[in-house]
Amino acid sequence: MADSDAGDASMAAAAPIHLLPPDALHNVLLRLPLRDAVVCRLVSRLFHETLSPNFLSFLPNLRLLLLRHPRPEGGGCLHAFDPDRRHWLRLPFSAFLPNQSFSPVASSPTLLYLWVETATSASLPSSSSSSSSSSTSAAHPPKSLAVCNPFAGTYSFLPPLGSAWARHGTVLAGPGGVVLVLTELAALSYTPSGSAKWMKHPLSLPSKPRSPILAAGAGAVFALCDVGTPWRSQWKLFSCPLSMLTGGWAPVERAAWGDVFEILKRPRLLAGAGGRRVLMIGGLRSSFAIDAPCSTVLILRLDLATMEWDEAGRMPPNMYRCFTGLCEAAAQGNTMPTAVAGGNNKVKVFGGDGKVWFAGKRVRGKLAMWEEDELGNSGGKWDWVDGVPGYGDGVYRGFVFDGGFTATT
Repeated sequence: MADSDAGDASMAAAAPIHLLPPDALHNVLLRLPLRDAVVCRLVSRLFHETLSPNFLSFLPNLRLLLLRHPRPEGGGCLHAFDPDRRHWLRLPFSAFLPNQSFSPVASSPTLLYLWVETATSASLPSSSSSSSSSSTSAAHPPKSLAVCNPFAGTYSFLPPLGSAWARHGTVLAGPGGVVLVLTELAALSYTPSGSAKWMKHPLSLPSKPRSPILAAGAGAVFALCDVGTPWRSQWKLFSCPLSMLTGGWAPVERAAWGDVFEILKRPRLLAGAGGRRVLMIGGLRSSFAIDAPCSTVLILRLDLATMEWDEAGRMPPNMYRCFTGLCEAAAQGNTMPTAVAGGNNKVKVFGGDGKVWFAGKRVRGKLAMWEEDELGNSGGKWDWVDGVPGYGDGVYRGFVFDGGFTATT
């Protein structure tokens, strides 16, 4: 008994935090960022019991930029950037996800959606025909859509899909576990609280939807469609309420908008802050000529309450020159070709909820980042993000993920 008392006294001396009353301990641990709190669960039995999933659900979500590997080859982890603390993280999946070859495609609050390539997905029943299943080659292994919470360490598979949906579909996720998969001709919707089955909806759109987004605050899906000719693109905005996915698509247009869709080359949509704004990002044309070069990247913003566009941001010239290769050429003392100097290089755009990241083949090891100014007075904040984990020569892609414990699978 004496030895036991001595051991308890020694432990208390080594870890005074164990002597705190429960209320005081809770007050201390509630001040931890979510990622640090998850790591602290491994420190002791007391911390593991105190930092329960229910306790962790009270901590603010951790907003991250989650990178998508250009050529997913497994490895059991993903790279993420914390814009508030300005550092990169590794999110491990091998501890709870038995499938090591996966690719993240979408997220909703605290939930992450992955295409998984494993023998498990092959063993699941498929909705495709036997002939299409037999023609599946090693180049296109069968995939299943899984939903997980990487912080809670939970996952589950959604009902199976045909291989064509996995190869060509764009996945969108919203609150309450709502999932959409869009292709050129149709869309599938899944709601856990409903029939727990995929529902098919024909798309009444003039062309393949480009960069569809789900504006959670408006309860609607938005997408761009090319209604032009084979020689010249002409973009138009379409939307559809989540409550009317069949037959609900309609153009979003106002006479006052004028030529807002003509000034951008290769426009792309992203969700603005709060889910009630739509961002449209593209290269700013130097003229209305078909082959006009771009002078920079322009970010336009549509307020869904007033249905008015405004300029939310414009990439600084010095930053845009890095994407055209001019900075690299100047450092090497070379002269750039006219096409490159004019700014005709593609810039990959990704993000969401008021944060936009830019990647390009000529900008390696770093990303450009823009943060929306909700007051709309400053043009947003531009900055470089260095130290991007190496993915070879692949161009980075990603999306915003709010990590937390408020929803588990």
